[in-house]
Amino acid sequence: MIRVVLTGNLRRLVGGAREIEIEAGTIGQLFRALGARYPGIGPHLEQGVAVAIDGEIFQDALLEPIPPGAEVHLMPQIGGG
Repeated sequence: MIRVVLTGNLRRLVGGAREIEIEAGTIGQLFRALGARYPGIGPHLEQGVAVAIDGEIFQDALLEPIPPGAEVHLMPQIGGG
């Protein structure tokens, strides 16, 4: 199991939960599992979110492994130039 911490508008898409425990071995598996459990979050995950695994930030890394017991933070991506 991993612990997923949600921030911003992502929380409202999972009924206001700040943290969720879920089974996943990669970021892609995490996104699929969250989309299956909370269908409203799927489109937002597909549009892109920032992912931090145990404090290290990843973007566009669906195959990135998530170690068991990890803490994963999902945050809306911040645009800029």
